[in-house]
Amino acid sequence: MTLTTSNNGRHAEVAGAGFAGLTAATALARRGWTVCVHEKGEDLREQGAGIVLWHNSIKVLEAIGAYTEAMSDSMTPPYYETRVHGSPVSHEHFDGLPWRTMTRPHLHRSLLSAALEAGVEIRSGSEVVSADPAGSITLASGETRTADLVVGADGVRSKVRDSIGFEQERWKSGDGIIRFLVPRHKDELGPGEWDNVIDFWNLEPRYLRVLYVPCNERELYIALGAPRSDEQGSRTPVDLDLWTSAFPELTPVLKSAAVAEDARYYGYQTTVLQRWTRGRVALVGDSAHAMCPALAQGAGTAMANAYTLAEAATGALHAGFEHALEEWERRERPITDRCQQRSADYAATRGMAEGNQFGPENLEAAVYDPTSLLRHADASRMER
Repeated sequence: MTLTTSNNGRHAEVAGAGFAGLTAATALARRGWTVCVHEKGEDLREQGAGIVLWHNSIKVLEAIGAYTEAMSDSMTPPYYETRVHGSPVSHEHFDGLPWRTMTRPHLHRSLLSAALEAGVEIRSGSEVVSADPAGSITLASGETRTADLVVGADGVRSKVRDSIGFEQERWKSGDGIIRFLVPRHKDELGPGEWDNVIDFWNLEPRYLRVLYVPCNERELYIALGAPRSDEQGSRTPVDLDLWTSAFPELTPVLKSAAVAEDARYYGYQTTVLQRWTRGRVALVGDSAHAMCPALAQGAGTAMANAYTLAEAATGALHAGFEHALEEWERRERPITDRCQQRSADYAATRGMAEGNQFGPENLEAAVYDPTSLLRHADASRMER
């Protein structure tokens, strides 16, 4: 999609400069909207470590002009490998389905560059504290701003969502992770398939998990999984003796994790809303559908829905704008709902340890192309 050269007269206010907010903002700006993004943090940066992107989010990166930069410092691992108690149980290669690993800061920088190139105005240190379905936001400074579209992309604790009173259910699972970005240490790890994503599981005598995700030639994302109730396993800084005794082959990278600053345990949680839109307000990303990371689709579904929201809002007539947002949700939501439920089920049962779990059903969101005009027909055929 090429950059638009004319202003269509519509304006959007976006709360949150994360993956979903920047995607929505850029997709709107490239369609002729003026867009202002508000980020409460003083620095425009992404917290976290690494990320796995699938076909759905890669297609969005292509469509909004962020693909080349995002791919520049990333990789496609040969296999997604699952090991239980040190023994391999599966090697999955996804039959040519595009997927990519990278650091979260790199993806954020790529999205930020694309947004600025598209003409998006981004305000840091600007917190949206409430929104009105009629089409306005109020900032912490007291300023009120009106818009044709308000996008709530302000995360799991969304003030846009909560100020309007969207009905929601939220629950926490029993497990969580501590995330790190550390050096690869390939030479120290010794012989092995260390370019693979490797999901290490110990189920007995206690549950401990390490997700090993190479992001590029220099950086490695590892996530240490343990139950909330396991005081030793969920402790930060991490208990190096515990983790190296369970996963001795990972000792070099675990030593780096043990001295990392700002380590934090993140409990898995799921948020299900009765609806994603009200009036001229639409929610995307974690504010609408926070999910457990079992299928690595939190960011993917966020970016896909943000992109299709921009498409739907741009095509809507002024008189039927609210209905167009409702129709967007009706058409796009089912895939996300199914992915969210499957992710919650896997988190509850630890079923990913069985290996070979990325079959057609669990790859439904990954193979979806949000940029295709035929996507709904394609999705209907898959359902049948």
